[in-house]
Amino acid sequence: MAQQDHAANEAQTWTLGSFDTERAARYLEALGRDRVIELYTQLLRIRRFEEQAGRAYQMGKIKGFCHLYIGQEAVAVGSMGVLEERDYVVAAYREHGQALARGLDAEATMAELFGKATGVSGGKGGSMHLFDTSKNFYGGWGIVGGQIPTAAGLAFASKYRDEGAVCLCFFGEGSIHQGAFHETLNMAALWDLPVVFITENNKYAMGTVIDRASAIVDIQQKALGYGMAHDQLNGQDIFAVMEGVGEAVRLAREESKPTFLDIRTYRYRGHSMSDPASYRTKDEVTDEQQLDPIQSLHNWLVEAGVATDEELGQIDRAAKDEMKAAIKAADAAPFPPDSALYEDIYVEWPFPIE
Repeated sequence: MAQQDHAANEAQTWTLGSFDTERAARYLEALGRDRVIELYTQLLRIRRFEEQAGRAYQMGKIKGFCHLYIGQEAVAVGSMGVLEERDYVVAAYREHGQALARGLDAEATMAELFGKATGVSGGKGGSMHLFDTSKNFYGGWGIVGGQIPTAAGLAFASKYRDEGAVCLCFFGEGSIHQGAFHETLNMAALWDLPVVFITENNKYAMGTVIDRASAIVDIQQKALGYGMAHDQLNGQDIFAVMEGVGEAVRLAREESKPTFLDIRTYRYRGHSMSDPASYRTKDEVTDEQQLDPIQSLHNWLVEAGVATDEELGQIDRAAKDEMKAAIKAADAAPFPPDSALYEDIYVEWPFPIE
C-alpha cells in the first residue's frame, strides 16, 4: 500500500501568477473601455474604504473584530462582475470588499462598522455581519465555514423555485478542513446545485501558513472526491478571476452544476486589526506587493493607452473623497436605541410563503 509522505508537502509551492496582458486586451475588446475603467474604479473604492476603516479602528471608532481586505480586491470585483442581479452572494467575515463590489452603499457599510443605526444591518452586525437582501447579499458570517451550508441552501431554493439564479460562496482556505465544507460539497454535487464555492486562498489561515495546515497545497484537488468541476485562478489578475468565475457561473446557470475554485490571492495586512503578522517577513510581503492587483491593472491601462496617469489619479482622488465622506457620515450617525435590542429576535408568524 502506498503511503503519503506528509513531509513532501513542504516541497509543494504556493505561488501567484503575473498579470496577463493578452487576456486583458481580450477583455478590453469584449467589455469596452468604460466597463474596464469601472472595474478599476471598484478596486480603488474598496482599497480606499479599507484604508479609512483601518484608521478608524486605530482611533477607537470601530469596536470588536475588523478584517481588512487590502490586497484581495480583484477576487471580489472580478467575481461580482460576472453576476446578474438575481444571483445570490454569501461571504465570510472578511467581506467588506464583496459587499461594496455587490453594490452595497459605502456610507451604510461604513456606518455598520461603526455600529450605527444607519448601517446596513442596523448597527447590530458590525464588520463581520454585513447583509443587504435587496442586493441578494446574505453576509458576512463570523463562524469559520458556517456560511458554506447556507450557500447550498440558497442554491437549492433557486433550483426548487426555478429562478435561474446562481449562488457564490466565499470563504478562506482555513475553512476547507471543516466538516461542513465536505458535507456541503457532497450534497451540492449529489443534488446538482447551482453554486460556486470560492476559496480566497491568501496563504495564511490566521497565522498558519497553508503547508503546515493542509496535507495538500493544491486544494482544488478537494473537489475530486465529489466529482465536482474545479480550477485554480490567479486572484491578483481581475480578468483571470472574471474568466474562471464566469465559466463556473455559466456551468451553474445553464447546467445546474457546482464548481470549487481555489483563487490564490494575498492580504497585505494581518488576519485582523489586532494581528501584527509577525509570522511572515517584510520581504515576503514586499515581494507579493509587486503583484498588487490594482497597481498591475493601473500599469496596463497606462501602457495600453486606455487611460492616462492623470485620469486614473482623478479616479483615485474621487475614491478617497468618497470614503472620507463615508467616515464623516458614520461618525455623525446615531447609535441604535436601546429598544433595538428587542427587535429582530423572532420571526413574524405566520411567515409569508410565496
